Amino acid sequence: MTVEAGPLADAIGKAILAGEAGQPFDPTDPADHLAIVARAAEADVVVRDLLRQSVVAARAHGHSWAAIGEVLGLTRQAVQQRFGAAPLEADPETRTLGPVTAFDEMRELELAGRQGWHTVGAGMLTHTMVRTDTQWEHRRVVWRRAAASYERDGWQIGCRAFPWLYLVRDLGLPPE
Repeated sequence: MTVEAGPLADAIGKAILAGEAGQPFDPTDPADHLAIVARAAEADVVVRDLLRQSVVAARAHGHSWAAIGEVLGLTRQAVQQRFGAAPLEADPETRTLGPVTAFDEMRELELAGRQGWHTVGAGMLTHTMVRTDTQWEHRRVVWRRAAASYERDGWQIGCRAFPWLYLVRDLGLPPE
């Protein structure tokens, strides 16, 4: 699949060239060339993860592997092989909550949170939960602003499931 460079490519390129401290790229500095490679590699990891999360969200909303493959320029089999779910490791302090949908997941997360569970991952119709000795509050928001802006209010990022951020906050109360 060929994608024409457009506003998104410009924004990503600009972010890579801006650097972490806002120092612009200096083409005469050999170290800056390696820094760009490192930032481009980081962007690649982030974009691949966003693509995976987008596919999971599309599947959760009823889209077929064939429809997703058509958008990506891949066959149904290729997209299913690339993005199909992998089994999770068994751990007594970890469990899978689900199946849940966008309509009932917040109620289920609220109940789990009162019992000391909080989300650390989201997949197709599921949440990966971790048990602690305190109650947790959950919130789902559209990922429109930096995660740090929620931290000022005591929230942590439970997980990113593009286009959603699942926020968690330790209530400091013993589980019910």
